[in-house]
Amino acid sequence: MSKIKLYDTTLRDGAQGEGISYSVMDKVRIAQELDSLGMHYIEGGWPGSNPKDMEFYLRMAKKRLKNAELVAFGSTRRANSLAGKDTNLRALLKSQAKIVTIFGKTWDLHIRDVLKTTLDENLNMIKDTVNFLVSKGPTVFYDAEHFFDAYKANREYSLKCLLTAQDAGAKAVVLCDTNGGTLTSEISRVIKEIRPQISVWLGIHCHNDADLAVANSIAAVEAGADIVQGTINGYGERCGNADLIPIIANLKLKLGINCIDDDKLKELTRVSHFVSEISNMKQRNDQPYTGASAFAHKGGVHINAVMKNPRTYEHIEPDLVGNRRRILVSELGGKTGILLRAKTLELDLSKEDPQTKRILKLVQSLEHQGYHFEAAEASFELLMKRALKKYKRFFDLEGFRVVVEKRSDKKITSEVIIKLKVKGIKEHTAAEGDGPVNALDNALRKALKDFYPTLSKMHLSDFKVRVLDEKVGTAAKVRVLIQSQDETDTWSTIGVSENIIEASWQALVDSVEYKLLKDKVN
Repeated sequence: MSKIKLYDTTLRDGAQGEGISYSVMDKVRIAQELDSLGMHYIEGGWPGSNPKDMEFYLRMAKKRLKNAELVAFGSTRRANSLAGKDTNLRALLKSQAKIVTIFGKTWDLHIRDVLKTTLDENLNMIKDTVNFLVSKGPTVFYDAEHFFDAYKANREYSLKCLLTAQDAGAKAVVLCDTNGGTLTSEISRVIKEIRPQISVWLGIHCHNDADLAVANSIAAVEAGADIVQGTINGYGERCGNADLIPIIANLKLKLGINCIDDDKLKELTRVSHFVSEISNMKQRNDQPYTGASAFAHKGGVHINAVMKNPRTYEHIEPDLVGNRRRILVSELGGKTGILLRAKTLELDLSKEDPQTKRILKLVQSLEHQGYHFEAAEASFELLMKRALKKYKRFFDLEGFRVVVEKRSDKKITSEVIIKLKVKGIKEHTAAEGDGPVNALDNALRKALKDFYPTLSKMHLSDFKVRVLDEKVGTAAKVRVLIQSQDETDTWSTIGVSENIIEASWQALVDSVEYKLLKDKVN
């Protein structure tokens, strides 16, 4: 079977999931991770719908992707209008994306009740839109919205929509199970019926409302689809989209389809966790392949068998996807991840080195407390260097006090008074902020600015808080993830505590110290 093309829509369809809101920098970071993973297409958003998405495309136009093509998303022109005058189509061209995906109606129900136009005019909309965009240079993919429902209702017309897009110059037509209610057997049957009539690439786009999106995507490939659309961790509207994480693993390991390189397959767990952190969504422990519980064994019979031969209760080796086996009654960890990270940081460690075992125990202990270093690479680097004594302290905290005041004018103000010892000198200062964390950040950098001028070139670009155990209410631990950036780099740090201020302080200190370490400040 030919190589299947992977099409990620986390930054567009995934962003429509409840509770997810990406900043422009979030989108940039995720896009870069997806490119590194080996994704073929990355759909970044709808540049005609909001300024943030357009800013993302204009930023990405200045960056070079190694593996992926950036795709802009939009809709067909409006009914009874001209494609050349459609503002949304003009915005797609302005995005500078070389590939444009256009969605259009195929279900006569939608054409009558939503667009309130004729079936013929809908075909004109598809034809004019694809013709116009192709004439301007971009490669065009056509997403046939609600295709499987449309095919049940009016087989001849829904197929005519596909052929219209194909004849107008679309390079791919994508069959969308937009309502997510189609059974796997139906997916297979329909694709086998229409595949002989489609001369361009055929894609599949499944939603998960019947909990079948992954199975339907795999079935579509087996039936003849060339492109699989989905999102990382299955994020998306309602019940989500097809989860590309198990899709990639299933294609590669079960069907033998070389959709990504072998070494990239080992990155699945890390990328899955990275995107969950940036999305500020709790990682599913039971997520297939990449969840913490995917290869965890608790029952006595299971443990006994797995220790003798892992194949007895594991369908693949965990390290193939970058995960690890866990024995819950006496948890065992591996050193491989530590050694790989040490190598990237040019730190001299070996498997037999006692330091490796010590760092592993430290990481396991911190993860047990709620730390998660997948999306906090700067904190992990600091942890490694502290453990190996390849790190210097830039300052010592003597204490700080946070004051939050609600005034008679109903405005809430925050002030932090901080005492530090820097290079043997005591610093005592105060600063206000929009909130306690902002005030803490301002006070810390105010105390350090004369000693470390390079800090003026960095700023906090994002701040996320997650409650780790909702069941204990206000006594729950929180995990704080802070993203910082300077003129050239972006980095993330983490803190965990029952007190949100303490967790924020940990992440702030790591953020500042990583900047100083990165700049090789004395």
